[in-house]
Amino acid sequence: MKSAKLPPDPDLRRVELRLKVTKEIVVKFIEMGRVTPASFEEVFDRVYKAVARAEEGGRGGH
Repeated sequence: MKSAKLPPDPDLRRVELRLKVTKEIVVKFIEMGRVTPASFEEVFDRVYKAVARAEEGGRGGH
């Protein structure tokens, strides 16, 4: 018995893309020595929020 494929969830896809972009930016910061284990959580959170704001601005704030 085959299960029906569900359509992709656009909100889930948006969050996934935000996380990927955030990860790439934070990895670059780590490589440059700008992020330490002690500052990782704060930096990741700040970068994620900045990415989200930029993405929302590109969609007209929705």
